[in-house]
This record gives sequence, C-alpha cells and structure tokens, in this order.
Amino acid sequence: MIVAIIRSVIFNVTSFSLTMLMGVGAFSVRWFARGYALPYAKLWSRLVLALFQSVCGVKVHIVGRENLPAEGPLLIASQHQSAFDTLIWMLLVSRPCYVMKGELRKIPLVGPMLILAGMMPINRSAGARALRVLLQETSKAMDVGKQVIIFPEGTRTAPGERVPLKPGITAMANHTKQPVIPVATNSGVFWGRNAFLKKSGDLYVVIGKPVQPAPGKVMISDIQQAWRDMEETFSP
Repeated sequence: MIVAIIRSVIFNVTSFSLTMLMGVGAFSVRWFARGYALPYAKLWSRLVLALFQSVCGVKVHIVGRENLPAEGPLLIASQHQSAFDTLIWMLLVSRPCYVMKGELRKIPLVGPMLILAGMMPINRSAGARALRVLLQETSKAMDVGKQVIIFPEGTRTAPGERVPLKPGITAMANHTKQPVIPVATNSGVFWGRNAFLKKSGDLYVVIGKPVQPAPGKVMISDIQQAWRDMEETFSP
C-alpha cells in the first residue's frame, strides 16, 4: 500500500505539472499554429499515459486491434470507467473526435484546445436540440474521415457496474448507417473515478467486432452483450 501511495503521489503531481505546463504552452498553438492543436493534444495524452504506466506500474493490453481499421470514419462505443478512457483513443486512432459534455469547453487552458483539436461538445440539457446537433456534427465528422468516440453510459462507472445506455449511440449509427465498434475495459480498477490512489496491474482495452445499425432497443442490447462477452478477456 505504501508503494502505491508513493507512486500515486509522484504520478498525480507530475501529471498535473505537465498538464499545467502544456496548458500554458498551448497559447502559442492557439495563437500561431492552430493546425497543430490535435498533434499537441496527442503529445500530451502520450506523455500522461507514459507516466501512468511507468510510475504506477500499469501494463496496458490492447486486444482486438484487427477490428479497428487503420483509417477512415469510425463510430466507437466505449465503456467509461476512468480518465484513462479519454486519453487512450488519442493514441489508437489517427483523427479522434470525442463526444463530450458541453461544459468542458469552460475548463481554463484545456477547453479551448479541445475545440481546436476537433472534439464534439454537446449540451445534453438541450434535449431534442442536443440530439439534432449530435447527429449533424457526427455526419460532418464522418464526412471528413474522423473516428468518433462516444461513451454511451453517459458518465464514468465503476468496474462491473451496469447503467442504462443513452440512446444517442443508436441514433448516430442509424443516422450515418455506420456500424459501431464496441470497446470494453477494466481501466477503473487502476485509475478510479476521482481516485487519488492509482493501482498497478494489467489494464485491458478490448476492441470488439462491429455491431450493425438496428432499432434502438435491439442495438443497445447488442452493444451490452458485446461488452459482456469482451469482459471475459479480463474477468478473474
């Protein structure tokens, strides 16, 4: 436990300092090199995850890469247990576009860079209008070959926790006629929600076979079943 605490202190302090430093450095990107916003965000993600693995003793296993095309538009539906999940896709696909809460735009230093990097902020409190915006922005992203990442659970959940999935994922798939790549993970075991303590071990990101567009409840069930099947990869 003492080792884990020491590792966590080092990681939290170092990653926070790195984030602040790169957040200040982002001003030059915003002012003079806006086209480099995504590469800059990818660099930040790579450094934070490298710290997480090396300092906290975590080994990341990516399973099912063959189900992830190298290029072109994708719709990825990932479980969401940890801040890790919001970083890893910056490294796994070439043009990531996260569906994110609209209020994240207000985060000092980080918020403006999220927009420049091409992320998709959605004001979920806007109801039906939010869904229309989501579908419009998804189509735009797909048209230019981006890989759209959405967390259908709507919030971070504990490992093994089951919550109803938001219907946006089925609307996106049926609107774009794009199959969904389901992704399961156990990241919350090692980097819990708002948890100071980070744990060592084998972290899995399991990429499944595409789930074809289908009516809402049917597709939700298909995604949930795909997640359950993939969880067998890392379940005790």
